Amino acid sequence: MAGVYIHIPFCKSRCVYCDFYSTTGLEWRQRYVDAVSREYQMRHQYLNERVRTLYIGGGTPSQLTVPQLQQLLETIAVGADEVTLECNPDDVTDEFVQGLATLPVNRVSMGAQTFSDQRLRFLHRRHTAGQVIAAVERLRGIDIQNISIDLIYGFPEETLRQWHEDIDAALSLEVEHLSAYALQYEEGTLLGRWLQKGQVREIDEELSRQMYYDLIDRLAQAGYEHYEISNFARPDYRSRHNSGYWNQTPYLGLGAAAHSFDGCSRQSNVADVRQYIEGVESGRLCVECEELDANTQYNEMVMTALRTCEGLALSSLTAVRRDYCLGQARPYIEAGLLKMADDHIRLTREGLFVSDMIISDMMMV
Repeated sequence: MAGVYIHIPFCKSRCVYCDFYSTTGLEWRQRYVDAVSREYQMRHQYLNERVRTLYIGGGTPSQLTVPQLQQLLETIAVGADEVTLECNPDDVTDEFVQGLATLPVNRVSMGAQTFSDQRLRFLHRRHTAGQVIAAVERLRGIDIQNISIDLIYGFPEETLRQWHEDIDAALSLEVEHLSAYALQYEEGTLLGRWLQKGQVREIDEELSRQMYYDLIDRLAQAGYEHYEISNFARPDYRSRHNSGYWNQTPYLGLGAAAHSFDGCSRQSNVADVRQYIEGVESGRLCVECEELDANTQYNEMVMTALRTCEGLALSSLTAVRRDYCLGQARPYIEAGLLKMADDHIRLTREGLFVSDMIISDMMMV
């Protein structure tokens, strides 16, 4: 099940926490769409199987016009079973959804982040909580029956009660998929600088842990499957595209800063809109390639598989790496942070919250 990812780096404004490559230079949009379409024509043979999933992410893909989205989808989305478009809630207007209804998009992912207008302003988000609700209603009106929303928890001074209110608000929308992430203070972001200057403080680790566990419990009670560390879905509504990443499925990444994976190597496009466009227009790709040796392939398998509810299949490892894996896992199994069953190693509930530490220790140096 091969996938294609298209990175749309354009944003009307930047959020304080985002460290993805983006630009507010909206004047580049049409040349960029033309370049992505041409890149696909230059690289479509990278995948030796039919494209099953297409994910248009960003950035803010909903900053493209409907004709620009149509151009991309007519070039690339032919035959895909799942076509996901990321949208900002305030972009989902009546006019936008009328255009969207003419496109082969069958899944929409929106960054709600929080249902507190105060916290949205803190993040420098453009939308309001009310616009999230209105966007879901408009999408249902054009028969989009696969909607995902993102939430963020762990805001400075956020209380457990406030987080519960956000979860309840999300559940009231009855969307098919939810993703939730702890607020991250990434280096180079405005939020990271605020932290360094002492203008904001991270919440207590125990409070963050309780927020995560409450999220797991409330979504389980509501019928959602916790199928990946940060992702929850109603039955049969897992993200097929993102599941491909966690299952080591080959994918082609198109656009500035996009990455590709063919099972043996990774390729990364230049993270600069102008350089990317001018390269493609001149018939060359500004791409770096990294061949993956056996240890790196093992490390990537550990990093992705352990994030999922299925866990890491020991049968997929060579004898040497299986012995190494079991040796590294043993202390965590004894501590109740990992468990082993049916030839799989999985994170326990307690292990989920400290997954980064565990996964790091399971890797080969």
